[in-house]
Amino acid sequence: MKRLLSFFLCFGILLFWSSCRNDFEFSPSTGNLEFARDTIYLDTVFSNIGSSTYNLKVYNRSDDDIVIPTIRLENGENSLYRMNVDGSTGLQDEAQIGKFFEDVELLANDSLFIFIETTIDISSLGTLDNQFLYTDRILFDSGSKQQDIDVVTLVKDAIFIYPNKDDVTGIIETLTFDADGDGTPDETTLQGRFLADEELTFTNEKPYVIYGYAGVDTGKTLTMEAGARVHFHSESGIIVTNGGSLNINGSFSTDQETLENEVILEGDRLEPLFADVPGQWGTIWLFNGSENNSINYTTIKNATIGVLSEGNQDTTNDKLTITNTQIYNVSSFGILGRATSIKAENVVINNCGQSSFAGTLGGKYNFTHCTIANYWNSSFRQFPALLLNDFIVGENNTVLTNDLIEANFNNCIIYGNDNPEILLENQGNVFNYKFTNCLIQFDNDDLEGTGNYDFEDPLYYENNVFNINPDFKDPFENLMQIGDDSGANGQGSIDVITLFTQDILNTTRLNPADCGAYESIIFEED
Repeated sequence: MKRLLSFFLCFGILLFWSSCRNDFEFSPSTGNLEFARDTIYLDTVFSNIGSSTYNLKVYNRSDDDIVIPTIRLENGENSLYRMNVDGSTGLQDEAQIGKFFEDVELLANDSLFIFIETTIDISSLGTLDNQFLYTDRILFDSGSKQQDIDVVTLVKDAIFIYPNKDDVTGIIETLTFDADGDGTPDETTLQGRFLADEELTFTNEKPYVIYGYAGVDTGKTLTMEAGARVHFHSESGIIVTNGGSLNINGSFSTDQETLENEVILEGDRLEPLFADVPGQWGTIWLFNGSENNSINYTTIKNATIGVLSEGNQDTTNDKLTITNTQIYNVSSFGILGRATSIKAENVVINNCGQSSFAGTLGGKYNFTHCTIANYWNSSFRQFPALLLNDFIVGENNTVLTNDLIEANFNNCIIYGNDNPEILLENQGNVFNYKFTNCLIQFDNDDLEGTGNYDFEDPLYYENNVFNINPDFKDPFENLMQIGDDSGANGQGSIDVITLFTQDILNTTRLNPADCGAYESIIFEED
């Protein structure tokens, strides 16, 4: 009986105390909300492609619990933005979902999040321009207590290339071509389609956005004109099949910030957060049998493999000629060659998850005035900046070898944040390589002087310098110009510069020239 009496007594006290509380009595907002920012920039989006989700933090700095009568988009149900307020999508009226919120409670000295995103069809905006600045405002309350936050998005029109999708099964089209070299078409698992004839010239009028792999078929040539911008969705790229060709015809840009005449290949995420993220898309794949491929004044960034070139090492003309080009922020290999032939001049490669250049399973390679660097710091890196071998390990650990006909590196810088930065492995009988007038990072007493690392043998090494700071401007930011204190200064062969008189920035090379793609400069102090 005493326990029962005690329970009712405590319950009564608790009930009385609760009825006297006013902690959860909300007062109307007084127009004194504070915000983490005064404008929400959703950065740049492509037409009809959803943006990332951005957030705004709203603060109640007062000691009173308040209720915000309304939170709404100024353009109402016609707004192209959509919001979520602390997990709520707003009114259940379909037209108002994500646009209008009523009686939003906010405790004293607390905050809430507003999440906002958009998908905009630029053709619906009544503009003939290729880009349009779309704006709206988030309005808090109304009348004299109204507060507002601007929302801004730059929308770009683009040309979209994507595989077909079956309306019934949902199956996405895949590429069919002679993948194994037996002369008959093979069905592959690569989502994509071959480009139609009218799609084989990429201009600088609008950006291109590619979903899946855009294929270049036998007898066709894909041409990219100066100033073209090509964006790839995840696991997308370009594949040039047997008898096809790729010609990327960028030209020198006087403005090194905008690179107005370069061709730029990158991912389709335009937000600054993704500007330097490796592995956002696949690769430029020059399949066995493709021919006469050329890349000039091009920036390739944020891929899984920058360029993958396979086969055709014995062709009269090199399978790939790549000049005045930068490749960086690649999650695997910058350039990966497999039994192929590549000529490279004034090429800069940096920040690759494996090797910046790998010539594997033999082949034929000639690199002149190239900067093959690797300052990858996002994870463990298994391979050095430069890898050469003449074999591949197949099933049951069987080893297949192929001749390395030649691999010549003249007036190059081969350096990085690991040591050593070259790896030369052979299991076959023909393994021809030579480094001439290069700056090389190799500081390993156990390997130096042995096997492929006899730096005194003039058949393989001539006039090189080792382990002297190249004085890059900022290799971790892909600023690969060399300073006046660089170990590469004046180390270039005089014979070579008569053929390659200008560096990647169109600067005339001095005599003797500097190693690498850049002539040295005196850095301005910050």
